[in-house]
Amino acid sequence: MKADVVVIGAGALGLSTALHCAIAGRSVVVVERDTAGSHASGRAAGLFKSVQTDELRTGLARRSIAKALKFGDWAGVELDVTRSGSYLIARTAAHQELLRTEQRQSREWGVDIRAANAGEVTANVSYYQESGSEFALWCPEDVYIAEPTDLIRAYVDACRLHGAELLEHEQVMAVTLAGGQVAGVETARRSITTDVVVDAAGAWTRQVAGLAGATVAVAPVRHQLLITEPAQISPADPIVRVVDAAVYLRPARGGLMLGGFERGPLPFDVWEPPPDVPLDLTVLRTLAGLVGREAPAGCAAVAEHRGGMFTMSPDGRFVLGPVRDVPGLWVASGCNGSGFSSSPALGEALAGWITGTSADLAALAPGRFGMLTDETLIRDGVWQYEHYYDPTAG
Repeated sequence: MKADVVVIGAGALGLSTALHCAIAGRSVVVVERDTAGSHASGRAAGLFKSVQTDELRTGLARRSIAKALKFGDWAGVELDVTRSGSYLIARTAAHQELLRTEQRQSREWGVDIRAANAGEVTANVSYYQESGSEFALWCPEDVYIAEPTDLIRAYVDACRLHGAELLEHEQVMAVTLAGGQVAGVETARRSITTDVVVDAAGAWTRQVAGLAGATVAVAPVRHQLLITEPAQISPADPIVRVVDAAVYLRPARGGLMLGGFERGPLPFDVWEPPPDVPLDLTVLRTLAGLVGREAPAGCAAVAEHRGGMFTMSPDGRFVLGPVRDVPGLWVASGCNGSGFSSSPALGEALAGWITGTSADLAALAPGRFGMLTDETLIRDGVWQYEHYYDPTAG
């Protein structure tokens, strides 16, 4: 086979990159060891959040929301997106000041964000009862996709519509080089000649990069969520994020989705992540207890418990762009908890960078990190995970 671009990994980031490259007129092959969306992307919460910690990520988040809402217009495949909006809630003085800071800077970056009036959250969210000590921000731009597989399906269908080929159940065995540059990919079944390989292998990003003699500074860390049994919760209810508890909630299948960022999360070997994620419901029960008074439905019987591996970078930002020492090798990783929701904009940006049709995002390039030990990657990845919602943690 021959292709202009080979994408390794059919999660949201890989599929979005493939789709945008195909729309740009490139021949594209996506190679996936399992099935599309079978790991972290297919187990995501589906939340799109406009408020981010810096201007670049805010722009990418808002661009992704806009592209998700207009998916059918540019991709040619319909996608159901719930325009719920969200509330950011802080129950302590320190976290209230944090939200006020986020409000000021997010407004400077163009986000529609406003302080909520007393009682507004309780009036608009059936599953959350304010205690009276909260400070809340209303983020009307925020949306969610009810089932993460809906976005994966839309990406796959759109890729095929635009001529990209998806090879599932096919493991990449080698990335071949010629003169130090990418020349092709060897799978268990075939050889593919290409000048461009995109490593979008999620928790296995470092393993794939290693096939070309490169390394990428990411570490896999477990993330979990649960969905309760149905409890007459309307799908139109807004998302709620309680930043001091590092917990998020949204309607799901008539019940409530609850997830969060635990202290002391479970990291995995940066070179050999497990084939599947060991789950621990006690972690989520503890997180549910932190908001049990305000959102008792989060402590209800569990209908589904799932988890995946986030790829965490040392600075908490995406790892996106060309590998400096291996021309032709590109990376789409370092999701840091936002890969699924930022995938529309990240795939667009990376495809534009590859094809030379848009400006690069040099601030996210993998070469910004020096040589780091595995221990440092894990330590920094865990720190970034623990501070995802709460920069004051610890």
